[in-house]
Amino acid sequence: MKIAIGADHGGLRLKAEILAYLQAKNIPCHDFGTYTSESVDYPDISLAVAKAVAGGEYDRGIIICGTGIGVSIAANKVKGIRAALCHDVYSAQMSREHNDANILTMGERVIGPGLALAIVEKWLETGFAGGRHERRVGKIGQLEE
Repeated sequence: MKIAIGADHGGLRLKAEILAYLQAKNIPCHDFGTYTSESVDYPDISLAVAKAVAGGEYDRGIIICGTGIGVSIAANKVKGIRAALCHDVYSAQMSREHNDANILTMGERVIGPGLALAIVEKWLETGFAGGRHERRVGKIGQLEE
């Protein structure tokens, strides 16, 4: 599994923690920025990660900002993206099992690194349940057309 990751200035520190985790687990990943604490526009980061995932270059994406809200809204504008804002482990698990979420968003100002890493771990290890959920995810895709 290959992961695309990005953050605006509000998620820079949490992104660093997640990158270190992914690297320690030998999970291939690419950092789409930002790389400094200088203010950037979160839609630009979201678009880069979302296009990389939607285009099949990466299997899943993780995007962080201050709250996770803005990056989630922006990423979900890209066709084929199902970005889920998760600040607890159960929601992360359900976003994968029931919604086949392909991007995880979080807020550095909302959760700490310990919880964030637990969320990432559960989100990465959880597969899509399919079945009745496949029909529902298909209907989400129809809304994009």
